[in-house]
This record gives sequence, C-alpha cells and structure tokens, in this order.
Amino acid sequence: MMNRREFIKVSAVASLSSLAGGCGPSVRWDRDAYRKTATSRVAILEAKNYQASLEDIISHGIHLFKLDVKGKRIVLKPNLVEFDLKGVINTDPRVIEAAIGSFRSLGAREVVVAEGPGHRRDSEYLLTASGIYDVINEHRVRYVDLNTDDVRRTKLRSSFTNLRELYLPETLFNADLLVSMPKLKTHHWVGVTLSLKNMFGVVPGSVYGWPKNALHWAGIHGSILDINSSLPIPQFAIVDGIVGMEGNGPLQGQAKQSGVLILGDDLAAVDATAARLMTIEPRKIEYLEMAGRFLGNISHERIELVGERLERFQQNYRVIEHFQALKVLTG
Repeated sequence: MMNRREFIKVSAVASLSSLAGGCGPSVRWDRDAYRKTATSRVAILEAKNYQASLEDIISHGIHLFKLDVKGKRIVLKPNLVEFDLKGVINTDPRVIEAAIGSFRSLGAREVVVAEGPGHRRDSEYLLTASGIYDVINEHRVRYVDLNTDDVRRTKLRSSFTNLRELYLPETLFNADLLVSMPKLKTHHWVGVTLSLKNMFGVVPGSVYGWPKNALHWAGIHGSILDINSSLPIPQFAIVDGIVGMEGNGPLQGQAKQSGVLILGDDLAAVDATAARLMTIEPRKIEYLEMAGRFLGNISHERIELVGERLERFQQNYRVIEHFQALKVLTG
C-alpha cells in the first residue's frame, strides 16, 4: 500500500512502462482470471423515467440474482466524466440514490460511492454540479476520490497490454462488492462504453494521468481487459439506460430515451445485452469479443434474459461513421 506522498515516486515509472503500449506478442490470461460460466443471466427492467420507483426496481433486480449483501461493504462506481447541463453524460444521481437505498435496505454494512473522474481534477466541482453531492450528503454516504486514494501494486492477471501491473485504489481491497454503474452510451474510440469500460475510472489519475493517459497509450481495448481481469473483488452492474447517449459519445452525443435499467453479475454479458439493445453487434467490438472468451458470455445463446424482452426496448442508437459496421446484428 502507498500513501499519497508516494504517488510521485511511481507516477513516472507507470507512465514510462506504458509507453511501449499495444498488445504483447502473446495475448493470454491467468487461470484465475477465467470467469466464464456455461450461461449468464441479465435483467432488463423497465424504468420509464427518473421519477419512477427506482429503488424498488433495483431491489427487484438484485433479488433476481440472489445477491447476498448483508453485512458487506458495497462500492458504487458511477460514470462521472464531465458536467453537462443536459445531464446525459454521467450516471444520473437519482439512479445512484436508488442504489444506495436498495443495498442499505438489503442489509449492506456500508455503501460507498467512489469514482476517479478522467477529465476534471476538481472532483468537488463535478460532484456539486452533477447533483451527486446532494445525494451523498443527504444520505450520509462516504465518497472516495479514486484518483487520490492510497494505492496498492497489483499484478495483472492478463496481458493485453505491456503494463504487467497496476496501482489500484486501496478502497477496492477494503470492499466486498464493486458495482459498475455506467450510462448507456456509444463511444467514438471503442464503439460503446458500458460497465467494463466504466472501470477505467478505478485507475488513479494521480498515477496514470488525465484522462488516464497511460491507459490510452497502452491501448484502450487492452487496458479495459487487463483492468477487469485484475480487479480484486466481485463485480455487479447496474446500467443507467433510462436516458442514454447516441452519436459522438461519450461526451458530445445526443440524448436517447430508452426507459430501462440493465443489471447483472457478468459484466461482459450485461454489456453485450446493452449493445444489442442499441442495435450494435457486441462481437464486432474488439474488447467485448475478447472478453467473451474468458471474462463472461457475450453470445446471445448463452445469456438468459430475465425481466422484460430485449426487443421491447431495442432502438437504433446512432454511431459515428467509423463504427457503422457495428450496426449489423448477426443474431
């Protein structure tokens, strides 16, 4: 473990080691990184708007997975990138508030909200402007800025980049469950940004720069895989698809009303389902296709959908010209 004063000692090393970038000559993962099961379940739950009974909806979704959170410390990791007056970039604070209430009502010992914003270093501004500060203040929830948290050196369990190790926030090692809470969005570099890509925010900017420059140099697709294969605790996903973003996401796209929350304990399966909801073929997204080999299921034949039917919420989410090939669903 390192304190903040020691960040500067590792920052230079982390940046230099990532300059080589790209995937190594042998793409592989350790045995303990293999999480794929025979089948996975994903819940699609209707949430018409942010005035709906979101806490009840999320609690129902958690029950569907028989998730035992009693007496456990839960870390909610929303997507908090940049302030947008229209409110379509970040996870809506009302979804975060509902998740806090849900996990507490199910007996969680503590619920923590934690994020390492990739663009702005002023987290206080982002929390206040986005409305998240009001939520954590009202419900007396601890917030951790993962960009400046104490860190622990962690050996990577896969080798899709040349990083070999990551300095991860100590908060993750002191928790029992990490809940990825992304916004349903397209992305101008990787196609879609969902629960797996959302984990970029756990990597501390004080070590890896803004906007997590070392990870970009190492290769975004590979970094997504290496981060997710090496997280120290189990994960769960709650995707805010009540209002998503299409087009030139993750910052400059347009709002898309979808009226849905997507939940699951297999993040690859959740993201594949969310992509299909946007009429985007997940097997054509580089990091999702590879995640489907060892992190979880992305083939629709291996994903059992519970709750609502996918077709009921499926919409044409626009993508930038470079990603038009993703719009051809293959089943």
